[in-house]
Amino acid sequence: MKPRRHLPGARAARRGSAVLAASLFWLAAAHAQAVPDLSSLPRPETPPPERGPVVPAQVERWRAEAKAYEYGDGVPRDAVLAAQLYCRAARYGDAESQFNLAWMLTNARGIERDEAQAAHLFAAAAEQGLPQAVNMAASLGTPLGPPPPCLRPPEQDPVTAAAKPAPAPRARPGLRAPASAFAALPPPANAPQPIVRFVDLVAPEYKLAPQLVLAVMATESGFDPGALSPKNAQGLMQLMPDTAARFKVRKLSDPVENIRGGMAYLRWLLAYYQGDVLFTLAAYNAGEGAVDRYRGVPPYAETRAYVRRILASLGGQRWHPYDASVTPPSPMLATLSAAAALPNRLR
Repeated sequence: MKPRRHLPGARAARRGSAVLAASLFWLAAAHAQAVPDLSSLPRPETPPPERGPVVPAQVERWRAEAKAYEYGDGVPRDAVLAAQLYCRAARYGDAESQFNLAWMLTNARGIERDEAQAAHLFAAAAEQGLPQAVNMAASLGTPLGPPPPCLRPPEQDPVTAAAKPAPAPRARPGLRAPASAFAALPPPANAPQPIVRFVDLVAPEYKLAPQLVLAVMATESGFDPGALSPKNAQGLMQLMPDTAARFKVRKLSDPVENIRGGMAYLRWLLAYYQGDVLFTLAAYNAGEGAVDRYRGVPPYAETRAYVRRILASLGGQRWHPYDASVTPPSPMLATLSAAAALPNRLR
């Protein structure tokens, strides 16, 4: 029997297969070298507290610097520094910085991937109306766990200091007199006298300092009874229709009903936050749901500016007597000390 001979075509096929296998091996090896090990990417630390007030122009500079370092635009590319700068701006409510940092975390752009933190950042940017954040927030779903450090108020911000003052004594249900510190404050310079007199007369019924009511009114509507916001907040106290219904306001255009509805909401919020004026103001602007979710002033530029402006007009007063019988306190208050103990890192 003659030995079996291999056909030339078969030898060529085997040789081609060997060459192809070797090529695939070297391509895989080259690809492994080109793609970084995502588990070894750095995790930036949260920037240190700021010294003194931070103005919007500074926040915009941080964002611009972050973009330059992220893309290497005129400076050496540095993803860690870019993330830290985005974080600084994100804490002050800059929606674009929140989105950009979330994008870096989602795609591991030079820093370790962290989709849990990214979900919080995308949600915050979406809640501020940033269009490109809306779809990303929807795709990642509801954020879980506490907000990351880049969405918590800066530790030494003059408005949102993390260290809360010592708790004041609980107000008795029958307490009617406002804190003496508020009583010494003058009304806003542009406050019409009829409104000042009405608030002075009615605020004690709601156990509120008239100065607090007038400060909120000045910022909300500038004392314009016909004020209407793009979000449909109406009147002197800029009540939303659902808030008006909640506090039995039937005619939002009636200045008396509008003021009384705003006072009822302020009274409720002060009880809910146990007299904390900072949280009360933030909730009046953004809703108590947002304050509870972010465990403090939400990372919205509008809300942060709103709180800062009113607190400044009140001489920085952080506590107001409250009626504990109005509503149980926010569950969020019990978690603040635990949140403050979290490690000072981006995740």
